[in-house]
Amino acid sequence: MGWWNSLAGGRPERSPDGNGRPGRFRDAGAVPGDTQAAIAELSQVVRDNPDAVEIYLALGNLYRSHGEIERAVQIRQNLIVRPGLGKDIQAKTWFELGRDYKRGGFLDRAQNAFEQARKLGGDNEAIVAEMARLTADSGDHEQAARHYARLGNPVAEAHHLVRLATAHFADGRQAQGYKWLRKALKAHAGSLEAWLELMHQAMLEDNWRELGHHLARGLDSVRPDQRFVLLEGLLDAAKVRELGPGAATHVDKPFQYHPPKALTAVALPLLERHDDDLLLQFYAAWMVCGDDPEAARRWLERTLVLNPGFWPARLELLALDTQGQQLGESFRTQLDFFVQRARELKRFVCRRCGLKREQVFFVCPRCKSWHSIKYRTVLNE
Repeated sequence: MGWWNSLAGGRPERSPDGNGRPGRFRDAGAVPGDTQAAIAELSQVVRDNPDAVEIYLALGNLYRSHGEIERAVQIRQNLIVRPGLGKDIQAKTWFELGRDYKRGGFLDRAQNAFEQARKLGGDNEAIVAEMARLTADSGDHEQAARHYARLGNPVAEAHHLVRLATAHFADGRQAQGYKWLRKALKAHAGSLEAWLELMHQAMLEDNWRELGHHLARGLDSVRPDQRFVLLEGLLDAAKVRELGPGAATHVDKPFQYHPPKALTAVALPLLERHDDDLLLQFYAAWMVCGDDPEAARRWLERTLVLNPGFWPARLELLALDTQGQQLGESFRTQLDFFVQRARELKRFVCRRCGLKREQVFFVCPRCKSWHSIKYRTVLNE
């Protein structure tokens, strides 16, 4: 049932995550340009034709888009109590009322309105998508996971199941935490968040063998183009564990933090198996550079065999080459400056909308795509 389509051309926007799931939904009836003029025009239309329910709804959407939430809510409430209103229109009205309340920050009321819409309209994609986002934003991760399961979005479902697990771990309820992680992996075997949390828990227990087991399975389970996230997450977790969350910012940059030897010992043999993976070879070089610069050089040279234009490897090879060179003080100062500035480039990009970030993300902050992160292997990405 596509009842949301009838409101002045409003329709659900698809999330650009490649799986056809709903993303954000445009405010049906919201129009560019002079919104006040459009409101005045529609107001005149409904005065001339008070039975035009669809136009009333479109007018309410215009009020919402203009920030006049109280007037939008009043229109929905007047329609809801109107006698003889069809079930389909009732569902539509409750749905728009929920969006009004959400826009106004009344999350409890929004939740109730969406539930009423769902009772009348069933598991409509638009309704469930709004309920999923609302419960996620309010921290009800169990309900959010259920809603995303109804939408057929296992990536988002697993994400919120992992959020439940981390909350249990934080409260010292280990058994419950692992239970939710198992459910997350059952929902989506390639869940980056689930594998990272399993490795994090093993690291906290100094169980490096178990960590290696999870890393091996994770590398085989996640999408090949996202394996690097597991290594980035591991290095970040090791840094926080060793230096604390307030560690100096310079160790956030590639090759500046050197992980414990126990982590390197379990990770390198696994990375060796994936000798055709450009980024895994790069992270291997990062992990050994503190203790064995020559080994780091060999790993970096492997990446250039796979991709001669891979700029991060060339940057780190330049840094290694200058360590033993007799350079003038001024030249070394300038070279060190440019190497450090190059390391500060935002390394990650959303493959859907192009947003660049320095930190790993699981859902794009801009376009809300799930697991759309990509490493910038070329500078013009």
